[in-house]
Amino acid sequence: MGILQNNKTEKDEKTIDFTLANSNNLLLIFTRNPELGKGKRRLAATIGDQAAFDIYKFLLDHTVAITKNLYAEKRVYYSEEIWENDIWDNHIFDKKLQVGDDLGIRMANAFQEGFQNEYQKIIIIGSDMLDLSLEDIENAFKALEKNDFVVGPAEDGGYYLLGMKKFLPALFQNKTWGTETVLKDTLNNLEHESVALLETKNDVDYYEDIKDIDAFKPFLKHIKL
Repeated sequence: MGILQNNKTEKDEKTIDFTLANSNNLLLIFTRNPELGKGKRRLAATIGDQAAFDIYKFLLDHTVAITKNLYAEKRVYYSEEIWENDIWDNHIFDKKLQVGDDLGIRMANAFQEGFQNEYQKIIIIGSDMLDLSLEDIENAFKALEKNDFVVGPAEDGGYYLLGMKKFLPALFQNKTWGTETVLKDTLNNLEHESVALLETKNDVDYYEDIKDIDAFKPFLKHIKL
């Protein structure tokens, strides 16, 4: 093992200190192209577009920091278009575009592509979780050694991480994405599967999610509630 694919010149040129070509672990990172006035709309409704934009960029930087040294291949899936020169270093992160009419289809397509590329353990995360750490992701991959699935429950009734060793289409179907029913419906799909549950963590969607967290206070000085 350890042999790079010779027919992929661009891949050959990448340093493999962080992303080892012979790793059978794949991390999918779903991200929204950061643009003022887009994204984090529920948060922006309270704190304004600029503050929500600045917080999202702060969370993106955090996600880069906790994933760049992960022992796994890493693919960033952009929502709108692929940006070649941004915070996601081309030498560390492969870059793809999300494909599909809703979140479930887009995630399913990303997982299927990963399994078609012969990765054995695949995990997906978003790009806006301050509570998430490198150790959390490493532990999720370790959990897949003894389980076929791993789920990181979010306090809002969704999940912040989903991983698997085999593709299960039902996980991406008949979900009301962005609501408090997603985790429950997902776990129902996994009722007869071997599943590891990670620690429940706080997602960042509303002002109430961040108002008491010190890391966000510099972004909230203008708020008087």
